[in-house]
Amino acid sequence: MKKKVAFYTLGCKLNFSETSTIARGFQEEGFDRVDFSEKADMYVINTCSVTENADKRFKTIVKQAQKSNPEAFVAAIGCYAQLKPEELAAVDGVDLVLGATEKFKITDYINDLSKNDFGEVHSCEIEDADFYVGSYAIGDRTRAFLKVQDGCDYKCTYCTIPLARGISRSDTLSNVLKNAAEISEQGIKEIVLTGVNIGDYGKGEFGNKKHEHTFLELVEALDTVDGIHRLRISSIEPNLLKNETIDFVSQSDSFVPHFHIPLQSGSDDILKLMRRRYLSALYVDRIKKIKQVMPDACIGVDVIVGFPGETDEHFLETYHFLNDLDVSYLHVFTYSERQNTPAAEMDGVVPKKVRSKRSKMLRGLSAKKRRAFYESQLGTERTVLFEGENKEGYIHGFTENYVKVMAPWNPNLVNTLHEVKLTEIDESGLVRFDFVKELISA
Repeated sequence: MKKKVAFYTLGCKLNFSETSTIARGFQEEGFDRVDFSEKADMYVINTCSVTENADKRFKTIVKQAQKSNPEAFVAAIGCYAQLKPEELAAVDGVDLVLGATEKFKITDYINDLSKNDFGEVHSCEIEDADFYVGSYAIGDRTRAFLKVQDGCDYKCTYCTIPLARGISRSDTLSNVLKNAAEISEQGIKEIVLTGVNIGDYGKGEFGNKKHEHTFLELVEALDTVDGIHRLRISSIEPNLLKNETIDFVSQSDSFVPHFHIPLQSGSDDILKLMRRRYLSALYVDRIKKIKQVMPDACIGVDVIVGFPGETDEHFLETYHFLNDLDVSYLHVFTYSERQNTPAAEMDGVVPKKVRSKRSKMLRGLSAKKRRAFYESQLGTERTVLFEGENKEGYIHGFTENYVKVMAPWNPNLVNTLHEVKLTEIDESGLVRFDFVKELISA
């Protein structure tokens, strides 16, 4: 009988794209992929190390796998596995830990799937993570995550990603277009571009440090791929989001008016401590430019609270900065100390209770921002792509500008595009609508 393998992914869209590619490798080796909740012969956990909670969740997930099958072989891959391989290998039940480059060759490291007495570690020096492996996630969603770039050359003082993923490097433009075409052939309607620092696309495209192509050239090329109805740019640094790209997206039939732009702090003092590559004035300029050419664009913001040295005055500066900014929602992160980062050694540590209070305040502001954005869209006609999951009798979907809508469950709507008129916001904060017409069937 075929061996069964199951996967669990922590963290970002990039991790999901890599898990999906690694899973296809297992299937090519004759494995059957099953859900993580099912009994499998092998469980692969793709880890994250951005937050403290992701570290803690790892042990819980290992226990979940052991509960399904105590004899199963358990492997850990991903960012946490690169940063703390020995720590993961010491977790009861873990048999194999692979680093940043080894994870893509995972089937080379397994034999008969017999349990090991101790976790076996194969982890490179991060300087050796200097080659690119393309990835995309497909098959379990109506959208695909397409990896175009990996690694980061920035030196933000709070971040472990350069230590976990290595230098900035890019897929070749030809391979990105090939992967996009493969996704299109599967009937997927939307592609989300993902990477660690996608605005840096083109650096390291052929193994050298110079840019062979720019991010704008990537966007222009993807806009010509047949069969993809939506292209969405995931998180992009404000200093790398150029006017030319914003103008192109505003005129594109494929790229949607949705941007996610990390801010991290509205205080220039804190941005300097973080070693971000911009100050608040540039961020304001980016938002104004987007809204000038795309008034209905959705703009999401990453922000960190409780960074060392963040006083009450600094936090209120951030709060008022965001309150006055024409953005649509916030992703709020509570700062957590990460080993081997400069921030972990900084003075002015913010008490965890204060961090929590500040996080709660910004989450409240985010809810207010999202509600205001949704209200601004009522009465407009939008295009909705419906998702594939039945959530308590309802089907959900997103407009091109990322308004989340809901309707009674109807399997015929899955992976279809409809023109709708947004009519009201219900008590759950989701938007109801009237159908106008079907645009693209499943």
